[in-house]
Amino acid sequence: MLAKSNSSPFQTNDKDDIHMEITEEFKQLELLLEFNQSVSSESTFSNSERFGTFQDSMSAPIHRWFKYPAGFSYKLVEELISDFNLNSKSLVIDPFAGCGTTAVTAKQNGINSIGIEAHPFVYWVAQAKCFWEYDMKKLRQSITNLLAYLQSPPPFPGSDVLKNFPELLGKCYSDENLWVLKFIRDSIESFVCTKEEKDFLKIALTDSLRTASKAGTGWPYIAPGKYHQKNEQPALRVFGETLWGMYKDLTIVQANCAKNQPETNIFFRDTRQPYPVEREIVDLAITSPPYLNNYDYADRTRLEMYFFGLANSWGDITKIVRNKLIMAATTQVRRKDFHDTPLSQEILELDPLLYREISEKIFSLSKERLQKGGKKSYDLMVAGYFNDMIKVIEQVYKVLKPGATFALVLGDSAPYGVYIPTEEYLGRLALTLGFRSYHVQNLRNRGEKWKNNTHRHNLLLKEGILFLKK
Repeated sequence: MLAKSNSSPFQTNDKDDIHMEITEEFKQLELLLEFNQSVSSESTFSNSERFGTFQDSMSAPIHRWFKYPAGFSYKLVEELISDFNLNSKSLVIDPFAGCGTTAVTAKQNGINSIGIEAHPFVYWVAQAKCFWEYDMKKLRQSITNLLAYLQSPPPFPGSDVLKNFPELLGKCYSDENLWVLKFIRDSIESFVCTKEEKDFLKIALTDSLRTASKAGTGWPYIAPGKYHQKNEQPALRVFGETLWGMYKDLTIVQANCAKNQPETNIFFRDTRQPYPVEREIVDLAITSPPYLNNYDYADRTRLEMYFFGLANSWGDITKIVRNKLIMAATTQVRRKDFHDTPLSQEILELDPLLYREISEKIFSLSKERLQKGGKKSYDLMVAGYFNDMIKVIEQVYKVLKPGATFALVLGDSAPYGVYIPTEEYLGRLALTLGFRSYHVQNLRNRGEKWKNNTHRHNLLLKEGILFLKK
């Protein structure tokens, strides 16, 4: 419920600490801060090598609100929307919605979209990124009021006040900077505003966490060791810059997005289970599922979830996130959960020849792991991946219109040097489920930067788009 106009914008009894006067420093910050105010008019690259990466989205309005290195380019979504002649009556689905690349791009182009996401924190990010219907005057005032209040944080009371934070956070920030981040977080929680405005403020703080940190947080994971340290940034300054940058982004998309108001829905659910969508109503499916490369999506958001108190340990991350996702990392494998024949009976019944091919790869990996120091369960990771992905493809097939296309940005893999042609295997499985055809468009080679690593295989991998035609 919104407070009356004469009430404090905070739920607090300590009214003497609230300073509503805007300092000259923040006036200048708002006036001088320059952000990119337009998306490139070009919708294509001279080549498509970056379609499978998040690089273009790092500087694009809305998309850049959460840096997700496992994502793909919004320009690919634009290309596919154009190539398939979608319009305001069309519907797009992304079964791995992630941080909302497909949904945001579809909304900008006036296309209705549905996203499915099982990661609770990333689902929240996507939801927040897809809401743009703010009263911009009121949002501006809320930002101004919050930043004015934050100008006078309480004195740092000592390290004891930070003892409830997991150890990882103490390695990523100085005590003083972590205290300021906590002050910002707690101030947002007590700030009286709409739910959507609060989410906007929290997304800004989320995006500030890695920028402000002294740890190597530009990587997919957190690297707080001395070899990856960078200069720590003042949390309050980073947060202020991020807020105004996001505000600018909203003014851009409100001015340039399609006239019609498309319907955008992100659902928090298991992508292997039936979708809350009628059969055969989707015109195009676009996604980038997890690659079979041992990338732990749960670990990717550990910093953020620890900071917001959504998890406090590796066990919490496993229970809340890791166990909910399709299998693509050895950290998800519990060997006791698999039988002697780990590949699913469904795959055997659909395609006995392919079942045998994948099973031979699994057997090779089971032998290789016993010769390796880490003994990583790549064998069961591969089995679990295809067991899960066939269920995803089956669900997407049900909601696609006849003749529609499912486009998947994918990479092949070679765990322990055993080559897995992921696109081919998924394409062949799709044919057994009813898809009429498949083809792969290569985007780029992968793994060249590791070619001098003597501990890694020397197979050249690639990234491409798997197109499935219903």
